[in-house]
Amino acid sequence: MEKRYKLVIYAPLTHADDIRDALGKFGAGKIGNYSNCTFSVRGVGRFKPEEGAEPHIGEVGTLEAVEEERIETVCEGRVLKDVLDAIRQAHPYEEPAMDVYPIEIV
Repeated sequence: MEKRYKLVIYAPLTHADDIRDALGKFGAGKIGNYSNCTFSVRGVGRFKPEEGAEPHIGEVGTLEAVEEERIETVCEGRVLKDVLDAIRQAHPYEEPAMDVYPIEIV
């Protein structure tokens, strides 16, 4: 059985749909006979751009709070690299916050 991963991406509300579209287009979110499967929760992301950063939102040296969505999905190993590249293309942040977890098949 092919290795599967759980992806978690944090994105500003303005770009959440674009990221979900990119996930589905490149093969993430496939569960059985369903595609484009995601789950989202809204929250507040906080960050302070440091010297040398080029922030999409906020200013260097200033703490920022942004309403964001936590987007969760699954991904097969064979498309993982393409999916991660698609996220980086669709995401407005210089450093997208995302996690990749291996899924154990039991």
